[in-house]
Amino acid sequence: MMIKNLENKIKLAGIVSIGSFLVSLIIVGMVLSYAHKSAMIERKKIYILDGATPLTASQSDVELNLEIEAKAHIELFHQLFFTLPPDDKYMHRNIEKAMYLADESALKQYNTLNEQGFYSSILSSSAILTIMTDSIVIDNETQGFTYYGVQRIERPTSILKRQLITSGYFQTSMRSDNNPHGLIITKWRTELNRDLEYTVKKTI
Repeated sequence: MMIKNLENKIKLAGIVSIGSFLVSLIIVGMVLSYAHKSAMIERKKIYILDGATPLTASQSDVELNLEIEAKAHIELFHQLFFTLPPDDKYMHRNIEKAMYLADESALKQYNTLNEQGFYSSILSSSAILTIMTDSIVIDNETQGFTYYGVQRIERPTSILKRQLITSGYFQTSMRSDNNPHGLIITKWRTELNRDLEYTVKKTI
């Protein structure tokens, strides 16, 4: 009977020991995981000295902000490319800025429009072209986009509104003064450009 009790106590002691060992492993794992997360958070903090006062700033994850950056980049490109006053220098300056934000596909569209006399007609008719963004749809998997906007063409005697849909892709690039979002639009093309509304101005 004593031998049996002794065997039971040995088994119980073994179970308690194994259980304690497993619990210790779990606790150690949790502590290591917490320490790793804390270290990663600390690494994302940037310390800035404002005179003698230390300030902290958090470094954001680029992947989390990529869609926001892409939409801002795409909208900026379309604003520059399609905002065209009857001023030759201003117009060419806008186009030049837009070219920093896209690849040769944008240059091809510019050359085509230029050959068709599009820009010279703006100057000759004193037209003012502006664009309003409706929406920008981003495909995160392919890094593709579709842009929806309305272009307003105002001439001395009329106002024309056109629906504009373009599409393309975007890829990361170096940030610079000419490319603040660090993205490049590629394979850009116009999917639709049709008249929506034509209004004749009232003459006084």
